[in-house]
Amino acid sequence: MDTTLDFPDLLRWIDDRSTAFRAAIAAAPDLDVTVPTCPEWTLIDLAQHLGEGRRAWAATVAAGPDATAKAAPLGEATAPREREALLEWLAGSTRLLLDALRQAGPDRGCWAWWGKSQSPLTCAAVARRQLHEIAVHTYDAQLTVGAPQPLPEQVALDGVEEFLTTVCTTTEAWPHAPAVADYHVTEGRSWRNSLSADGARLDRLPAPGTGPADDGIPDVVRAGARGTANALVLAFYDRIPLDSLELDGDRGLFDQLVEWDPQR
Repeated sequence: MDTTLDFPDLLRWIDDRSTAFRAAIAAAPDLDVTVPTCPEWTLIDLAQHLGEGRRAWAATVAAGPDATAKAAPLGEATAPREREALLEWLAGSTRLLLDALRQAGPDRGCWAWWGKSQSPLTCAAVARRQLHEIAVHTYDAQLTVGAPQPLPEQVALDGVEEFLTTVCTTTEAWPHAPAVADYHVTEGRSWRNSLSADGARLDRLPAPGTGPADDGIPDVVRAGARGTANALVLAFYDRIPLDSLELDGDRGLFDQLVEWDPQR
């Protein structure tokens, strides 16, 4: 079964998660409360980040495939502090992003920061990245107001693969001994991140397995992580400890992965 959401579904889920984010903002008794998972931000800071960022990506998509950097935000870039005005500004930010993506279509090229990864430089890939950033920040907002909800299953499953593809693959050389990190979700899907002097690549595994597979390749450091798709996504984004997952193999490999910046 394919783990990748198609373009209409990506847009639908962007709208859905953005609506859930606004619901958390609407329910908050105080917009100056600290976000537990982003302690340097208050809730109004989180809203500013989400809204301004979507406006900037809307402008970047609209700029077309010849753009060489992220564009300045479309429209008003500063979040109003009055609640109803803030909610309308956030809704407008989502509309700008969705309108730009719909007009461009999934296959048009688009500037993005992940040019060394396996993730393509297309509007579909931008939509996919936008969905998962919005989904994680929606979890942040829900947690802040005391009503955290797991990511919807479809979003979480796609989020595991999107993170591993966009953030964890590169043409830059892996600076340590050759290694493989396997990731298994209890929903029945698995991926392998292979790390070597040639860089880092991601492959889907044909069967879930229960740990690092013995594929006969010698002298390779191995580690595995297993959990629900929701748990893996939250661990990837440092919302829950990595030790919340079922880990096996060489635990030090995960420490090396956290310290490495493959998109530098």
